[in-house]
Amino acid sequence: MFYVIYAVMAHILIADDEEVMRDSLAAILSGTGHTVALARDGAQAERSFDIKPADCVITDLKMPKMDGIELLRRLKSRDPALPVIVISAHGTIETAVEAMKVGAFDFVIKPFGAAEIETRVERALSHQRLEREAGNLREIVATSGERPMIAGQSTAMREVQSQLERIARSDATVLIHGESGTGKEVAARAIHAASARREKPFLAVNCAALSAGLLESELFGHEKGAFTGADARRKGRFELAHEGTLLLDEVSEIDIGLQAKLLRVLQERNFERVGSSESIRTDVRVIATTNRDLPQAVKDGKFREDLYYRLNVLPLALPPLRDRQAEIEPLARYFLERHARGLGRKPATLTDDGLALLKSYRWPGNVRELENLLERVCVLESAGVFDANLLSRYVSPGGAVKSSGGGFAGFGAGNVPSIDEVERELIVYALRELGGDRNAVADKLGITTKTLRAKTVKWAL
Repeated sequence: MFYVIYAVMAHILIADDEEVMRDSLAAILSGTGHTVALARDGAQAERSFDIKPADCVITDLKMPKMDGIELLRRLKSRDPALPVIVISAHGTIETAVEAMKVGAFDFVIKPFGAAEIETRVERALSHQRLEREAGNLREIVATSGERPMIAGQSTAMREVQSQLERIARSDATVLIHGESGTGKEVAARAIHAASARREKPFLAVNCAALSAGLLESELFGHEKGAFTGADARRKGRFELAHEGTLLLDEVSEIDIGLQAKLLRVLQERNFERVGSSESIRTDVRVIATTNRDLPQAVKDGKFREDLYYRLNVLPLALPPLRDRQAEIEPLARYFLERHARGLGRKPATLTDDGLALLKSYRWPGNVRELENLLERVCVLESAGVFDANLLSRYVSPGGAVKSSGGGFAGFGAGNVPSIDEVERELIVYALRELGGDRNAVADKLGITTKTLRAKTVKWAL
């Protein structure tokens, strides 16, 4: 049995009695792809949560009918793993400490910028996901002895599975490389779950999502007063993952200056928090992932050669989905069952011609794109049989995924696409034509790689 884990956009509940603040937060977070529910007080927020549980809650401290602390208590009683961010214009050390004691994930003082709240929410969601997945993995190991695996119908993936088993027996650093959506994080979790560190923490950091300053603090922690906004000492991921595994996702995006500090940790197994001279010893297995050509980045002076060799002790290459067509059928049936279960339905039957249509597409977004397509079809179609005729509304044989409206995201047949639809299909087309080379796609489209990365994350390409 295999388990597939992919990042999805979250549902955020915002409770604030100020309409301007509610609308501002909604605009920021919906702009990053999340769905948002709004409440003007704690009582309304509690009712909203009971109707549709949220993945993360942002609540003002002072509200009528029910304040943020009481809302926090009630929601945490329903879902102990729920991350709740408390915001306030009247923040004091005492109120922050009280919120944290009750179970708040974070405490943010108004006013704050869009980038700050995006980062705080992303951190909260990452923490929640890791906590829940860690619980699932512990339950799997305790009850059945199974561990997360990747579908292995093809020769290429059987070799990957064999490598995973050998790598899991070692404690050496691992570098997993492959296109976006091929399952690099799944492979990292499989290594951890099969290793001697399985009962210890597995933590992940998206190196591309944070600025150099924030990433340094996230990795190594900081002392109180180390920089503006550092109101308390905070442990970093190297400290929190002690005796466990730390995943450095998109390691190629780490600032060149910060790469030297990472190299030192890998070599000497110690570090200092930002703003401190005290050396902290750490025992962490590092797994890094990248979708870039790191040897070329080394030649271009964008990545340290010594760090590359330190990371590349145990290399693992994940092939793109187009090179392992035997995986498409088991993955497709798994996703159909999973999303049907989520919708309270019986899984649709995938016909032979429907499967052939899926196999004819090149999947530039790999497994993640396959899952997103099938989720879209499950939501929009009530038919019990998914054949080529039905699936052709969403994907063209050998061509591109179509828009959710059933026509290609372009002009014709009364379909006037949105700018987002046109932009998405253009990027999908460019990825397919340029073999998934994201640097080449960014150059061709005249945008930065950072902008391209943000858009592919938004559309899960």
